Amino acid sequence: MSKVSEAQLKASKKWDEAHKERKKYIVARSQAKRFVNKLATEEDLEKLQKLIEEKQKNA
Repeated sequence: MSKVSEAQLKASKKWDEAHKERKKYIVARSQAKRFVNKLATEEDLEKLQKLIEEKQKNA
């Protein structure tokens, strides 16, 4: 396992603090992708597809 340097940890924390909304977006997107790819049932996917289609119509 590789260790992350103190400088890298500090830089990451600084970026996270300066970009809270972007970080929130990235985390949410990653969680959604993981859910779809690893956990979602067929029923979940159908519901999500309907939500996506509705969102696209109203965009």
